[in-house]
Amino acid sequence: MNKLFRKLHRIYALFVILVLSALFYPFYYLASRKPSRYSLLNQLRKLHSILCSSLIGVFFDLNYEVPLEPGKTYIYCANHTSNLDIMVLCIIAKGRFHFMGKDELLNNPVLKLFFKTIDVPVNRDSKISAFRAFKKVGENLENGMSLIIFPEGGIDDAQYPPHMIPFKNGPFRLAIEKKIPIVAISLADVWKKMWDDGSVHGTSPGICKIYIHKPIDTENLVTDDSDLLKDRIFDLINSKLAYK
Repeated sequence: MNKLFRKLHRIYALFVILVLSALFYPFYYLASRKPSRYSLLNQLRKLHSILCSSLIGVFFDLNYEVPLEPGKTYIYCANHTSNLDIMVLCIIAKGRFHFMGKDELLNNPVLKLFFKTIDVPVNRDSKISAFRAFKKVGENLENGMSLIIFPEGGIDDAQYPPHMIPFKNGPFRLAIEKKIPIVAISLADVWKKMWDDGSVHGTSPGICKIYIHKPIDTENLVTDDSDLLKDRIFDLINSKLAYK
């Protein structure tokens, strides 16, 4: 019965996602035409995320170690186990923000709007693509636009329940070079409601525990500290995850 309910809920969730995406698309398109409207673009996807998660019955219990400063530029780093993760980060992020993600997302008709405008796509198998992507992200950070990134590089669909895989080093070198504080975010049990896209185990409504750790300052760090910083963020995120 539980498996049937989860499969039916996934069908309902996909329906909600498709309908809302269609309704928001014209507004996304208009807001994406000019960089001066990118703040509106972010407000729209924040609203979209709240409506979508609410209608499918998934709610997020946000636990902040300390309040985040609205006008501060951050690099948000989170573990990645679910398509819901993007909604969570859109809701959490303060002020102006953008994502860095795999270039395959350019194949999605809705996400393509973002990754051709405000967000930055990257082919992680190409050093040239990675260099260009991090250069663009660095420029955005200098202009006061926070970055959202999943340092695992994607969802590992090889093991269930999921466990974190080693982080890529790029975000941590960038944080040190640009002197941007890192906010570690533990998406503790989002995978229980929707693992990956939900196609294997279905989806279910419920409340997800989210832990937003105190920002880690990088002012006094040098590039050689990037591995230590990476390990510190990994351990912070991992300390709050629920695998049972």
